[in-house]
Amino acid sequence: MKILLLGKNGQVGWELQRALAPLGELVALDRQGENGLCGDLTDLEGLRKTIRSLQPDVLVNAAAYTAVDKAESEPQLAGLINAQAPQVMAGEMHKLEGWLVHYSTDYVFDGSGELPWTETAHPAPLNCYGLSKLLGEQAIQASGCRHLILRTSWVYAARGGNFARTMLRLAAEREQLKVIADQLGAPTGAELIADVTAHALRCALSKPDLSGVYHLAAAGEVSWHGYASYVIEQARAAGKQLAVQQINAIPGSEYPTPARRPHNSRLDCSKLRDTFGLTLPEWQSGVSRMLNEIQGH
Repeated sequence: MKILLLGKNGQVGWELQRALAPLGELVALDRQGENGLCGDLTDLEGLRKTIRSLQPDVLVNAAAYTAVDKAESEPQLAGLINAQAPQVMAGEMHKLEGWLVHYSTDYVFDGSGELPWTETAHPAPLNCYGLSKLLGEQAIQASGCRHLILRTSWVYAARGGNFARTMLRLAAEREQLKVIADQLGAPTGAELIADVTAHALRCALSKPDLSGVYHLAAAGEVSWHGYASYVIEQARAAGKQLAVQQINAIPGSEYPTPARRPHNSRLDCSKLRDTFGLTLPEWQSGVSRMLNEIQGH
């Protein structure tokens, strides 16, 4: 089996290189591409040619435009990468009778209410990024290709920048922090996303009727304030000296951003669990592991 992975150096893409390797011959590309192959999602013709020359059985798209606030001023670029490029991928994979694995986001919803979002809930994005991701989903579904669209939330990895690193840096410098307390979700590790992807893909390859949209997030829920508090507690327990004395909870309205954020990012993952026989760990276990890694334990 041949697998084409796009976005190999992103948070999820990096972990996917490891998780997908045992499943078959893996060709992994980043934006620069290699050997005449194109991994740049802004080059639709190059992308089309690459898929046609490789003829993969599976295309895993871990590349995306993820600059949520910047998307407000670059809606065309966000749409090109998050909607038009997946449309090209889906069209080509449909012709090859292969599978497309694609990642989406809780930002396709408006974040209202208190209940976790199910796959069939009505999408109503609040910002340009969310809209571009929704259009990508819809293009894949309309193509008729076999697909796994995995919506996730609050993604982090030990590699690169993340919320936990930012909080630890600020906690070392300041006595007081202000963190948003009225947005809730589940921090979800890139490692977990990659491992679940590989498992779900193995199942789906032998059962084409498993094609569809699934929610994938760690179990439990927390606010950004709760997340920051947990990270700082864990760091102190590990012996890290921090200046911070107080972590103040603030509403999102006190921290305005160009893009509106959903208040409720909870995702109902029961369809994924039941379909693929999975148990999704509590968010704390992945965050603790990531903290050990970035603190060199």
